[in-house]
Amino acid sequence: MSIAFRNEIDVTVAFEGNVIRAVEILPRARPPLTRLFAGKPASSLLSVLPRLFSLCSAAHQVAFVSAVEAARGEDANPEVKQQRMKAVVAERLTELVRGLFLGRSAPDQASAAILRELLQTLAVIGGGSSAGDVRRQAVSRISTALASLGISRDAAPKPGSALAHQLANLEDGALAPVALAPSFLSAADDRDIAVRLIAEGTTFSDAPDLDGRIPETGVWARHSTWSAATPDRGGPAERLKAKIAEAGRLGAWLEGDEDRVLGESSIESYRLGAGQGTAAVECARGRLYHAVELDREGRIVRFEFLAPTEWNFHTRGPLVRALEGAAVEDGLPGREAVRALVGSFDPCVGFNLTFREAVHA
Repeated sequence: MSIAFRNEIDVTVAFEGNVIRAVEILPRARPPLTRLFAGKPASSLLSVLPRLFSLCSAAHQVAFVSAVEAARGEDANPEVKQQRMKAVVAERLTELVRGLFLGRSAPDQASAAILRELLQTLAVIGGGSSAGDVRRQAVSRISTALASLGISRDAAPKPGSALAHQLANLEDGALAPVALAPSFLSAADDRDIAVRLIAEGTTFSDAPDLDGRIPETGVWARHSTWSAATPDRGGPAERLKAKIAEAGRLGAWLEGDEDRVLGESSIESYRLGAGQGTAAVECARGRLYHAVELDREGRIVRFEFLAPTEWNFHTRGPLVRALEGAAVEDGLPGREAVRALVGSFDPCVGFNLTFREAVHA
């Protein structure tokens, strides 16, 4: 199956002296799911979703299946729900580790070997093919690998580790993001979003807006809801610390330390009416929504989705609000700090970043 759509975000930052005066975002083009799949049996989409959504594919599958169950008035049993949670948690940790270590300076040989084993083990855990002693051994390997990479439950990277080096490079004051009153997406918003996805479709999901509020979602939002010490400025260094903290918490959850709650309603589903269901899943980059409407034969009438990227990279969203008015150091250090902040919002597609001087009429 080949689907063509623009899978990048363009971000343009305009400077006036050492201050960012404007941020323009050209969003990605999203796949038109209703047009693609209307009339098809809901069950036939399960093999297609991993190819359509290569990132966070487990979260997309869980969201879709949960939405279909809600539309049918069904409810998965506790064992199935627990396995879905394990798959989502393992995927979240996988995406966090990739973001923390891959695509940056090449890890040394020992770290690269640890990363390979960790990602392979997480794939086993997420796939649900391990049980009993095999699973316990796999979880133990995950814990050991995280510790070896400098990740611990206390969120502070191990001194001398690659993460500690990354953090030191970010804490240089090259960018001072704007201090904002927090606005974070949560499960309390689910029903409002669910109703609007079904009623408005892409008119809503392409540029979501909750009565003028465009909240942030993702690791920083999750961290901010459970950490009383979170500052109001979410700069690149603070966001990196939040990712390290979440990796430690997810590792602890996989070990069975479920008293260390994940901090949100990770998988929720809602029946809106006959044949209509939605689901929300906390995936690596934030809260993901799927909405489906089925006919009496179980075929797709409507299929919509809303990913975290549409909130965080909204033209009036949290990234724009954090950057506009921010003070930036001259030259390359300031621009690299801006790039680090944009990257820390974790778009699920690539982004192009352009700098220019502000133009006044």
